[in-house]
Amino acid sequence: MVEVPTDSVAAQTLTISLSNQTCQINLSQRTTGLYCDLYVNNSLIIGGVICENLNRIVRSAYLGFSGDFMFLDTQGETDPYYTGLGTRYLLIYLEPSEIQGA
Repeated sequence: MVEVPTDSVAAQTLTISLSNQTCQINLSQRTTGLYCDLYVNNSLIIGGVICENLNRIVRSAYLGFSGDFMFLDTQGETDPYYTGLGTRYLLIYLEPSEIQGA
């Protein structure tokens, strides 16, 4: 597991290299929740996926992404909200070996 650094702002774009993939992650808070877009090498992998506590974001290997992401609530069991990003709500990258059979 790798923690991806986030800030407590309502809209942000992160660029990080994970498992030899250049990832661009867009996070945006809406009234209905926090949403994620993921680009790898400038190609959209997933768009507009809601972020929930301990629920994988990419979920499907056929999309061509190696690994997955999830949010972890360090103080309870609620879905992420932007004011707690980077402190209460951690964005976690899961290596492919960590999601085998999950």
